[in-house]
Parts: sequence; C-alpha cells; structure tokens
Amino acid sequence: MKKILVTGAKGQLGSELQVLAQNYPQFEWVFTDWEELDLCDLENLETQLNQINPQIIINCAAHTAVDKAESEFELSDVLNHQSVAALAKWSKAHDCKFIHVSTDYVFDGTAATALTETAPTNPINVYGVTKLAGEKACLELNPNSIIIRTSWVYSSFGNNFVKTMSRLMQERDSLNVVNDQIGSPTYAADLAQAIMTILTHTNWQAGIYNFSNEGEVSWYEFALAIQEIGGFDCEISGIPSAAYPTPAKRPQYSLLDKSKIKNTFGVEVPDYKDSLVVCMKIVSG
Repeated sequence: MKKILVTGAKGQLGSELQVLAQNYPQFEWVFTDWEELDLCDLENLETQLNQINPQIIINCAAHTAVDKAESEFELSDVLNHQSVAALAKWSKAHDCKFIHVSTDYVFDGTAATALTETAPTNPINVYGVTKLAGEKACLELNPNSIIIRTSWVYSSFGNNFVKTMSRLMQERDSLNVVNDQIGSPTYAADLAQAIMTILTHTNWQAGIYNFSNEGEVSWYEFALAIQEIGGFDCEISGIPSAAYPTPAKRPQYSLLDKSKIKNTFGVEVPDYKDSLVVCMKIVSG
C-alpha cells in the first residue's frame, strides 16, 4: 500500500483532500500541518521525512497571506521556496512521486489570453516571487515532479472570498468589489479531485499543469454569482483596483488555460458556477 504524505493538511486544499481520502482506501494517508511536520525547520526536515517515508508527497503547504508576505519575505521564502526544494530533493533521492501546488501569481497579469504552462513568468509581489523560486527549485532538484498552478482558491474550509462575501452581503446594504482583475475561481474540492485523478492515472507525466474552474470573471462578477446563488439582498458595485490599494500588487489578468491537464490526464474541469453552488450549499448547511 502506497503512503501519501499531505502537507498543509489544515489549509483549504489539504482539508478537501482529507474529505476525499475516504474514497481512496488503496492508499495509506498521512496528513500533516506545521505541528506534525514543521516545513520551516529545514535542518530536521529530512529526518522527519525519513521517519514518515512516503511514496507520494502532495505539498499543499504555503505562505499564502499575499499582503503579509510583502513584509515577511523570509518566512515566505522558507515556506514557498526553500522547503519545496528540500521536499523535491528528498523525493528524488527516495523515488517518491512529488506533486507541488503553485499559483497564477507567478505571472505579471499583462496577458490578454488564457495563460498556458509555457507563458513567460514575471511575478509582481513577494508571494509570486517566492512561489516561482519554489517551482524552479522543484523542477531542478526533481525533474520528475508535477507542479499544478491554480488561482482564486476557495472552499467550505478556512477563510476565503466566498465565505467573506456571503457574510458581508448579509451584514451590509452595499459592497464595493474590484472589477478589473480577471481570472477564474478554483473550488479546492475540484482541485483535490484533479490531483487524485493524476495520481491514479496509469501515466505519470512530469511538468507544470494549470487547474482552475472553467469561466472567465472579475472578482466583481464572482461576487455577483455569490449574491445570486445565496439570494442575498445587497447592492454590489464594481470598483477599479486603484480605489482599493493593497500592500501587494495583484495580476490584472491571470486566467489559466487548462487544455494540458485535460488532455494528459483526462481531468474534468467543472464550470465555476456549478462548483460555487456545491460549495455554498455545504457552507449554508
């Protein structure tokens, strides 16, 4: 029985993998968060990995607080880059399959069409810079790795845009939401399923893959979809990013092209609205 180690198990994706794990009893699952496996403790990481001795690693851990990352470069670099390098190196040495989750923030947002895996990277914030460094280290130290870039992740677990908007729409009469950043949301449960589709596929094809739900929307349009599905009575206005300054710059356009993951592994990519309905049902109980 192959053992799967999942890092960042308390995050949105890690939590969804825990739900999904019961459908895959052919694997032995080990879920760790920082209490069980501290990825910042680089000195002891190898020893801990030797003790767990997985045949597959799914790295969901990251420093994802994009604005905080601007003033926490060191922590971001350890979690998003150096620990990834250590995991990649260990997995290469132990013939362990390695899936690492990355982000659309490796792009600068100046594209006008959906980004393929070979589109030029040029991150514009610390989060993106450290995640790109992690990708490069991963491919250099273990060329047999799979990297999955995703975007705008939400789930019934943790804090995210969907849950925040749902709450605010019930508390307030009106909301302003940025309307000039374009991409596609990702329901973490769908991403978890995509990862398992890859792991149970007969053909392991290393490299970079994109995954998000289908659809091209702004955050404002995403908010309108949340309002419609939730039946919330709140006035929502679209505003430019300039009217809502944040410590970290965001890419203006980061829609991901999913052709490669679909064609290589037969991964199904649901429409963002269909997945949003599923998630909001769970959240509303």
